[in-house]
This record gives sequence, C-alpha cells and structure tokens, in this order.
Amino acid sequence: MNTIFNRKPRWAARFAAGAISLGLGMGLGLTAAPAQAEYPERPITLIVPFAPGGAVDVVGRILATAMGEQLGQTVVVENKAGASGNIGAQQVRRAKADGYTLLMAPTTSYVLNSRLMGKDVVGFDLLKDFRSVGVVGELPVVLVANQGMGVKTLPELVSKARSAPGEFAYGSSGPGTLEHAVAEMFRLREKLELLHVPYRGAAPAMVDLLAGQVQMMFATAPTALANLPGGRIVPVGVASRNRLASLPDTPTLIEQGLPDFTASSVYAILVSRNTPEPVVQALNGALKRLNEGPALAEKLRLQGVVPVYTDTARADAALRAEVEKWNSVVDATHITLN
Repeated sequence: MNTIFNRKPRWAARFAAGAISLGLGMGLGLTAAPAQAEYPERPITLIVPFAPGGAVDVVGRILATAMGEQLGQTVVVENKAGASGNIGAQQVRRAKADGYTLLMAPTTSYVLNSRLMGKDVVGFDLLKDFRSVGVVGELPVVLVANQGMGVKTLPELVSKARSAPGEFAYGSSGPGTLEHAVAEMFRLREKLELLHVPYRGAAPAMVDLLAGQVQMMFATAPTALANLPGGRIVPVGVASRNRLASLPDTPTLIEQGLPDFTASSVYAILVSRNTPEPVVQALNGALKRLNEGPALAEKLRLQGVVPVYTDTARADAALRAEVEKWNSVVDATHITLN
C-alpha cells in the first residue's frame, strides 16, 4: 500500500518534468537577457552647423565641455558648415536616433531658412524631423544707430525717420537673416520708410554703420558691444523683455513704447524626433543641473548670450512658437532672399 500510495500518476510525473523544464528555461532566459546599457556608454557628437569661431561654435564648445562633465562622457564638437547651417542639420536628421548625434541649433535661423528657401531646399522639416532637448540661451539683438543721426532713444529715432521718409537706410547681415527680419518687423510696426542695404555678414554691415554709410541696424548683442567703444554708434534699445547685464543703461524697446517687441537668436540642442524618451530626459537632466550652478551662465553671458533652461515639454513648445512667430513675420513683411 505504501508503495502504491507513494507512486505518482504518470500525468503528474509528466507535469512535474514539464514544470522543471519550464522553470529552467525561464531561469536561463533571465540569465541570458543582456542588461540594458545606461546612456551614454560612448562619446557623443555635437554637430555645430557653422565654421569654427562664430557665436554658434563658441556656445557649442562651452556646452560640449559642460555637458560632458555632467554625463560622464566626452562630447565631441564636429563643425559641419555649409548652406546656411542646413548641411549640419541634414546630418543629424539622417543619424541614428539614439542620442549620440546632437545638433547645436540656432533655431531662429533655421525657421527663417525653412520659410524662405522651402523645406525641400533645406532638406529637413524642423518640427517633424527634430525634437528639442532644451533651450540653452538667447542672443538678443540691439538697435544701434550712427551717432550722426543725433538720436539716443527710440522715440527720437522714429521721429527722425518719419521726418524724412526714404532717406535713412538700415544695414543687415544679408537677405533673410534674423537682423533683416527684425528690421522689417520694426519698420512695419512703426510705419517707417527705410532703405534696406544687405551685406554679406554682420561685420561689413557694421563697418558701414560706423562710417555713416547706413544710419542704423539691428545687431546681435556681442556685435553691438564690440563696436560701442569710440562713440561712433549708440545703442538705442534692446529687443528683449529685460535689460541686458552687459548694457544696463540701455532700455528695452518695450520700455520705450514698442509693446511685445522681442527678437533673439534662440539656441537649442536638437535630436532626431524618434530619439528614446529616457535619452532625451538624460540630456535635459544634464542641462538642468548645469543651470542650477553659476559656471555655465557666467560663460554664456560673457558671449552676450542670456542663459535659459527649459524642460523637454517647454522646449518643444518653444520650438513651435519660434516657427509660428517668424513665419508670421515673413508673411507680414514679405521679405525674400533677393
């Protein structure tokens, strides 16, 4: 009886054997599954879409060093200049969406490029192909005038320009640039008749402003600051919501009666749209930690850049807002590349 009692039915034996086999299989499967590598596990490339030495390159190198320290991996800057920054953006669009290829993006310029050249020409769709990891800073523009105009404030400049329609000229760094778009937005808002004189870059435009060949221009803060000594040009107003630390005595254009008139070159780090969420958050987390300390902010301010931090949701919203703002400016002012 005992022998019969202790014997297991055949189905039970088969069930036990199967369970053991299944358990071993599951155990082996769990053991064999590779652990997910923590991002980043290798160096990251930051594409700077312009040549070395310019504002975008300088800011990109500052960020690359700082982010590398936060992430525990080297962030290598690769300059990929050409086609007004479009070549670099195309490279990031084509790269694997794994967070190892980033774009140091002057988003305002990209919006204008896309609107004026067309998406087929620039080779990407800013909103469909990219996602913003975070806004890192803004480079405000300053309205400067030749001292020969005899003006120091916005009301004085507007009054002078209205008194002689079509006799005053403004310079820009070229057709379709931020400086051109801002000046046309200003001209339209104030109902001024001004002649546009485009140059191949901000430097030659500033040379002629200093010489009085043109009477005014919107220049990025670093360009304006570098040319104020000597007194041949005067800062009339800053196109930002707050005064600049580097120009504390120069009021904003808003303060001088131009409501909501702001214009900056917005800098952001972009990645391919399909980059995994944990990777995007890891990159944004590095920016957040950098923003909590003074070191990065001080380095950016030395370049005339106003430090900014946004979480990923606000970063994407900011990118959409830039597209809407500058597309509407182009539509309203009818600026072209010609």
